[in-house]
Amino acid sequence: MSILVVGANHRTAPVALLERLALDGDGAAKLAAAVAESDNATESLVVSTCNRVEVYADVDRFHGSVEDISDLLAVLIGGCRVDVVPHLYVHYDDAAVAHLFALASGLDSMVVGESQILAQVRAALQRGQQYGSVGPVLNNAFQQALRVGKRGHAETDIDRAGPSVVAAALDRVAAQGIDVHGTKAVVIGAGAMASLAVTQLSRRGVAEVVVVNRTPDRASRLAGSVGGRAVAFHQLATELTAAGLVVSCTGAAGVVVHAEQLGGRLAAAAAAPGHPLAIIDLALPHDVDPTVAGSPGVAYVGLGTLAEDLAVGETTGDVARVREIVAEEVLAFLGARSSARVTPTVVALRSMATEVVDAELTRLLTRLPQLDAVTAAEVEQTVRRVAGKLLHAPTTRVKELTGQPDGMSYAEVLAELFSLRSGTVEAVSRVELDQQISPDRDWSAS
Repeated sequence: MSILVVGANHRTAPVALLERLALDGDGAAKLAAAVAESDNATESLVVSTCNRVEVYADVDRFHGSVEDISDLLAVLIGGCRVDVVPHLYVHYDDAAVAHLFALASGLDSMVVGESQILAQVRAALQRGQQYGSVGPVLNNAFQQALRVGKRGHAETDIDRAGPSVVAAALDRVAAQGIDVHGTKAVVIGAGAMASLAVTQLSRRGVAEVVVVNRTPDRASRLAGSVGGRAVAFHQLATELTAAGLVVSCTGAAGVVVHAEQLGGRLAAAAAAPGHPLAIIDLALPHDVDPTVAGSPGVAYVGLGTLAEDLAVGETTGDVARVREIVAEEVLAFLGARSSARVTPTVVALRSMATEVVDAELTRLLTRLPQLDAVTAAEVEQTVRRVAGKLLHAPTTRVKELTGQPDGMSYAEVLAELFSLRSGTVEAVSRVELDQQISPDRDWSAS
């Protein structure tokens, strides 16, 4: 079995397609379950963010699995395979691991170095654990990816290589001549992106932060963290009338800010050049009626705008160092995975040797009943020591060789040379899998 990644992101697909591919938590879980239930995959999980949808799967056939996942993504957008395939990227086995580690480290984000992706990768893993689509293979890979991402942020200042998407959007607003300092900001949503938004707005000196969300408790907690106000969703239109900045980042399936809700504020912005309105739409699919973008006195920033010109931090030393860390960790992970694959063969070989030694000792002691207990024990110890020494060098060496990039066949050679029964090796493999870290473990604190 090998890891496969099939996905689309801001580099390969237009925002319009990404909006159609966007999934909430339940949708991501359902897609992962559908992939795991397909003929060629045993495990799956989905990473869905504001600028990407990626399907990870443990598969036994490459081409069949790519076709299965492509078909499921086509169904998701209500089209056929040709509508989505040109915008997909595919990574397999070693390349899939490298992509996952780079993703968790912030190297593949719209804004290089942003740390929010680490939480999103963790959420995807937890979702897969909760719904049972994740098994030992993806569990192990994603746990390691989270460690790699944390290591990159701990050992470098890659966080400063590029701001968060929210900060980048606010910079775009400032570049259009709008100063948000001292204005009223309305934040729609209460998730991770909204949390980043209120933090950034507080740092930039807005006069007031109003959080609007359909879940009052979440809105209250978020607003309270920066001394703001939380209001019910039905009060949105009222709050928009005096807003200088609107940041919308919900997980809604359709538009939540309609042109008519902004009617009075749009008229004021057009009539009074000194009172412009900044709108930042960071949702996928978009939250704000797109017709608003062309209104006089309105500075509009959406994901499409950011995707066109954001390439922050690509050449910094911190980014280069994180790339080195990812490369190191990928080699270590692949080496450990290769070594783990030979373990069942080594255990089976030692079990066979033990069986042979036991049989021969029984035969010897039966033929020589006159041996006293001390002598018999000495003979048994000597025979077992000889067998152990004969096996030590080849089993140690095969683990070393298998850990190398081109060493995947040594376990099979060892099994063939010693005529190990396939059933024995498979039985050991099943035990090894059972002893791995449970997919149900909560790694949110890791």
